[in-house]
Amino acid sequence: MRTRAWAGCLGVLALVTAAGSAGAGQWRDGAELYQKVCGHCHEANVGPVLKGRSLPPEYIQRVVRMGNRAMPAFRPTEIDDATLADVARRISTGAVLARE
Repeated sequence: MRTRAWAGCLGVLALVTAAGSAGAGQWRDGAELYQKVCGHCHEANVGPVLKGRSLPPEYIQRVVRMGNRAMPAFRPTEIDDATLADVARRISTGAVLARE
């Protein structure tokens, strides 16, 4: 079961890398990024639950850029700074899945 989850995470990473090659800024907003990338692990009991933890946005941004344990690092060409700041704010405030 864990092998399949890891394979899914690697697939998401490959998708983000391929999308990133088209240039930064490919995400509409942080909600779309969370839905299409983050949620694949953090909503599937692969990565830790992020909702309701009041994590500081700066911490979230650092983990996304630097990686942490099994979490891969994402370059600015894969997730642009503005979208990263938006998803970090949404995670921090619990508004990740809010539709705008």
